[in-house]
Amino acid sequence: MPEGDTIWQAARRLHDALAGKLLTRSDLRVPKYATADLTGRTVLDVIARGKHLLTRLEGGLTLHSHLRMDGAWKVYTNDQRWTGGPEHQIRAILGAHDRTAVGYRLPVLELLRTADEQQVVGHLGPDLLGADWNAERALARLAADPDRPLGEALLDQRNLAGIGNVYKSELCFLLGVTPWLPVGSLPADRTAKLPVLAKKLLEANRDRPVRNTTGRRGPDLFVYGRAPRPCLRCGTRIRVADQGDGSRERPTYWCPACQTGPAPTPGSPPTLRFRSRMLP
Repeated sequence: MPEGDTIWQAARRLHDALAGKLLTRSDLRVPKYATADLTGRTVLDVIARGKHLLTRLEGGLTLHSHLRMDGAWKVYTNDQRWTGGPEHQIRAILGAHDRTAVGYRLPVLELLRTADEQQVVGHLGPDLLGADWNAERALARLAADPDRPLGEALLDQRNLAGIGNVYKSELCFLLGVTPWLPVGSLPADRTAKLPVLAKKLLEANRDRPVRNTTGRRGPDLFVYGRAPRPCLRCGTRIRVADQGDGSRERPTYWCPACQTGPAPTPGSPPTLRFRSRMLP
């Protein structure tokens, strides 16, 4: 599941493959940009901004992409077979003399002026892996809606950028509270720990091929994806339920013994909360 660490890795792969090189092939397979031709332009750099990828090109252009759940950028040498999916799932091809980057199943792909990048990423809160990281500003944004469940607030990229469903569940476990605890009810000592711990988790995993939050050799995660197996700390069965407004599936994992706070009762339907849409 792409989150801030995996997007950071994707940006680095794309940057290493294309930055400083002239594009010899360009194919954007979305109707709006089907006739756009980027060949002859040099790739300046590729950066991650939260869960967004910005590929900056000579001439003041930026190719913006977002992977959401299923998208992927793959990089191939000239003699490698493309293996990211069937041909009809390819949305973008950017090729240099020795490397080709292929974007599969990209739900968001748009070409814009580099000067206008804020139109697509300006809504984001401080980036946990970015130069703009500011713990105080992230906490202020979280605290602005004290009644909001912590899990929902962590997923809202307007508060802090880079956390997805995996880190939401793992972070709440490490803080010892359920994802349904209102932000304003989080004890002060754990509120202070939240941004430090979130940044530590993403930084520790940005160079790893397999995400790990336990700090041990298997299992790699404390709660995410582990229901109904026993908690690694207390042995209680891990539980899972959906969280959010029902607009998308967000399986949320927690230990009912190690984490305090409200939580769905077994067999109850997910609670629907009608709020402003969370922006990716």
